[in-house]
Amino acid sequence: MTRIDRYMLSQFLTQFGFFALVLVSVYWINRAVRLFEQLIQDGQTALVVLEFTALTLPVVIALVLPVAAFAAAAYGTNRLASESELTVMQAAGLSPWRMARPALVFGLLVALMVAVLAHGLVPMARTRLAERQADIAENVTARFLRPGAFQYPSDGVTLFIGEIAPDGRLIDLFLEDARDPASQTIYTAEEALVLRSEDGPRLAMARGMVQTLRSEPGLEPRLSTTRFADLTHDIGGLFSAGARRGRDLRDYSTPRLLNPDAELLAATGASADRARAEAHERLAQPLLAPIGALLGFSMLLLGGFSRFGVWRQVIWAVVALLAVHFLQTAAATRTAKAPETWPLLYLPALAGAGIIAATLWTAARPRRMRPAEAAPGAAT
Repeated sequence: MTRIDRYMLSQFLTQFGFFALVLVSVYWINRAVRLFEQLIQDGQTALVVLEFTALTLPVVIALVLPVAAFAAAAYGTNRLASESELTVMQAAGLSPWRMARPALVFGLLVALMVAVLAHGLVPMARTRLAERQADIAENVTARFLRPGAFQYPSDGVTLFIGEIAPDGRLIDLFLEDARDPASQTIYTAEEALVLRSEDGPRLAMARGMVQTLRSEPGLEPRLSTTRFADLTHDIGGLFSAGARRGRDLRDYSTPRLLNPDAELLAATGASADRARAEAHERLAQPLLAPIGALLGFSMLLLGGFSRFGVWRQVIWAVVALLAVHFLQTAAATRTAKAPETWPLLYLPALAGAGIIAATLWTAARPRRMRPAEAAPGAAT
């Protein structure tokens, strides 16, 4: 790289550090506040809250870095233009294609960071977060196992335990699930036991009855009762922190998603096409970083010098970035419905590259000077 390339790259990286810090802080604090409220309501300590917010940080950084790259490139280019440095480069014979090389290198560096996050740190953080959520769910379940009092683990759920035996058995259990007003269920059992499993806490009941009241519009309510000797019920979803391990495709590594095995498909309940689509979505995500950086640089090369600045070019750059992100959202939505259409995930990057090429080609064209108009009263 030449000295000019290194100088422009240093300008972009300096601004990138500032914008990345600001955007990550704002986005992360917004998510951390909601997570803090949820965990505090579940009775968790500040250390658990800090751990959970730290595990969400890689996801936030991966989402914010492409936007920070665009902001850094646009601000850095505006600064170079306002100080007439771009004018000097153009006077020295550098074309817009040549001046775009530092912006491309800058975008590729950011893309490398996003790739490391998307393929490494984010799956690891999500896996650890799922494990901790499952542990918290079991701890929350144990917190509600108090005898002799009616308790309400979540909205529409009522729990009563007559007595807890020394060996852990729950005597005279009453559990009401009224979360769905159209179908309310009451479980009663002489004895019960909370079991831990990979899918979350389960309640094993003995010698009891299930009463279900179903209400349909225009019909009389119907009550059905079922007596049982043994019954196992999943109670993870009845508590506010019910979470499961290994149930999300985003928790697995990219190579495993590209070649999904039977164990992965059975654990997630997804198809092989859906797993591959998730992997291609990760592969396409880093491509938006160089697209954003080059959009922020190339759009500001349009137009000549103006005392009012380059606010028009900045607006067009923001519009172009929004169009690319709109295509990304539309492609992700379409792929979620039809996983076999995963090639659409690369369409936003191709569309952005087309916009950049057209912009640089327009900026490289020589501008024609308008013919001077004759002064009033001048001789013809």
